[in-house]
Amino acid sequence: MSAQTTFPYMEKELSWLSFNERVLQEAADPDNPVIERVRFLGIFSNNQDEFFRVRVADLRRRIIIAEAKGGGEAARTLMAQINAKVQELQTRFDDIYRQLLLDLARRNIFLINETQLSEEQGKWLKRHFRDKIRRHIIPILLTPHTELDKCLEDGITYLTTEIRHNDQVRYAFIPVPSGKLPRFVQLPSDGNKSKKTLILLDNIIRHCLNELFDGIVEFDSLSCYSMKLTRDAEYDLSDEIELSLLEKMSSGLKQRLTAEPVRLVYDREMPQTMLDCLRQALGVASFDSVNAGGRYHNFRDFMAFPNPGRKYLENGKLPALSSRQFTDYKTGFEAISAGDVLLYYPYHKFAHLTEWLRQAAYDPAVRVIKLNIYRVASNSQVIGALTDAVKNGKDVTVVVELRARFDEEANIDWARHLTDAGVKVNFGIPSLKIHSKLAIISRVEEGEMVNYAHIGTGNFHEKTAKIYTDFALFTKHPEITREVETVFDFIEHPYRRVKFQHLLVSPVDARRKLYSYIDREIQNKLAGLPAGITLKVNNLVDTGLIKRLYDASRNGVRVQLIIRGMCSLLPGVPGVSENIRAISVVDRFLEHPRVMAFENGGDPKVFITSADWMGRNIDNRIEVGCPIHDSRLKRQILDLLAIQWQDTQKARVINRTQDNQYVRRGNRKKVRSQIAIYDYLVAAEQSDLAKSR
Repeated sequence: MSAQTTFPYMEKELSWLSFNERVLQEAADPDNPVIERVRFLGIFSNNQDEFFRVRVADLRRRIIIAEAKGGGEAARTLMAQINAKVQELQTRFDDIYRQLLLDLARRNIFLINETQLSEEQGKWLKRHFRDKIRRHIIPILLTPHTELDKCLEDGITYLTTEIRHNDQVRYAFIPVPSGKLPRFVQLPSDGNKSKKTLILLDNIIRHCLNELFDGIVEFDSLSCYSMKLTRDAEYDLSDEIELSLLEKMSSGLKQRLTAEPVRLVYDREMPQTMLDCLRQALGVASFDSVNAGGRYHNFRDFMAFPNPGRKYLENGKLPALSSRQFTDYKTGFEAISAGDVLLYYPYHKFAHLTEWLRQAAYDPAVRVIKLNIYRVASNSQVIGALTDAVKNGKDVTVVVELRARFDEEANIDWARHLTDAGVKVNFGIPSLKIHSKLAIISRVEEGEMVNYAHIGTGNFHEKTAKIYTDFALFTKHPEITREVETVFDFIEHPYRRVKFQHLLVSPVDARRKLYSYIDREIQNKLAGLPAGITLKVNNLVDTGLIKRLYDASRNGVRVQLIIRGMCSLLPGVPGVSENIRAISVVDRFLEHPRVMAFENGGDPKVFITSADWMGRNIDNRIEVGCPIHDSRLKRQILDLLAIQWQDTQKARVINRTQDNQYVRRGNRKKVRSQIAIYDYLVAAEQSDLAKSR
């Protein structure tokens, strides 16, 4: 129970670590192809980095503030619990990594280090280093005047190098340029064509260490050990009134580069004198995390681990489906006019969306296009369609969220690009992040202006649409499209009062409506009417909504939760949450949709939304939830939720002990929900084909 609540509540930081433990379970699962297991190590590591940059950094600030007021014990206790769990997970990570190296070797794939090179491989790597790698490396030499805490960048692996000469010792820091070069290099065959040998960029540098310093720094011997620094991801925005938001964000990003360190991970073989020097030079505080690790850091690069072997060593492809609701018509506008369309990525093609925007860019009947951007792909067809629309005389407005964490720099660049192209760029409301996934296209039809809208749970991002599951609704429903238009007006004029009859809009009315929907289920249960709640979100940590779900459970309402990430609600607590069950599904695709289904006395209400059940999403962001009015689409979403709830292979039970036990199959058949959902949608598309003939 959290010290901040009077009811059972799991601290979100500990719950998040429990989620990442589920990712680590996927790396350990022998039923997964071995290459995919290695990639899950990369996902785990990437998640862990973000956890320290955001969650631990926030807790660290809370400790500083609390200590200034003479408190901070609760926050320090939580930090100790976090560090203990992190160390436990790191130990398991190291064990899994060692096992995976053996599993790869059994399949004739070898990841070797610089001491295992043959003579010919060593010569080849020397040439490769000189031709391809050396140009990207400039070591940082430590002197009494070096401000190391300002020199070392966040999240980059450095080889801390000890330079010995005439009984003198000095240090240098060599950045491993994995952002500019592949982290893995395949070595030429040594005669055995079935044997595939890979080496890490780190070990190539170790092999060629002398070449970096020879002729520049005198040395008798060189030795190096890896380390990585993680910095606070937050930053302060200038209050200078004359600075534009664009300028403030640019300045804030520069602050992030030199923000306070919150974690130092180092090679456990590093000499104590080197470690002491590091800690002193970086000013790592006593409550910061200093973790001994293995020889390698930035395992996030393992997300792109290559497969030099047979195809079966990684997941087989699930070809994205064409939606007959789109393909049976000449244009997207005809398709949507025939009825609401629901896509489910990555099972369906994201190209349906980009094709609709492409058509809108030159359709003479289209007058206005509005869209809001949180994250987009680096080579975005969405952006391309919008800029082409301007060339064709369309009135195009794009709301760009500059504060999308870790995408700020890209969004600043996109804002400038769009502005230069003649797009009207709006940065929204300074106090509220805009996280909704909206687009509206206004088109003249029979002399009248008609609106078409897109409401989604995920971003307009071609790349993530291949690996994140997300819903996208396309509708011409006049009341829905009118309210989507009102959301864009509210973003531009936040001082105006607005009301929504259909949409759930944060922070305008989402909390009030969600409370009322839960209360209605309680009333229906007490009246003997069908009652129940099914919720699928990434995170459930909002105390007000958790308390309301506990109230529903105490009154006999059955609550089913599918939570991918953080879940601060504790199911199965006697007298509090006995009617609540929760699962988490972690598999080949990242579960990202937010869906709410209320039994509503036998006439279910189903919503898709961009909002997780977190205080920030409900009260401090622009988020939009949309009811599904089409009975066929509503049934489809309920079926998909039911399939996920029946998962007996990749679903874990979320409980009070946070032990991530898999859902017990018993005598039920094996159900891997992501594959079952794909099969369901294939059958649905084939059924639509049969009906159209």
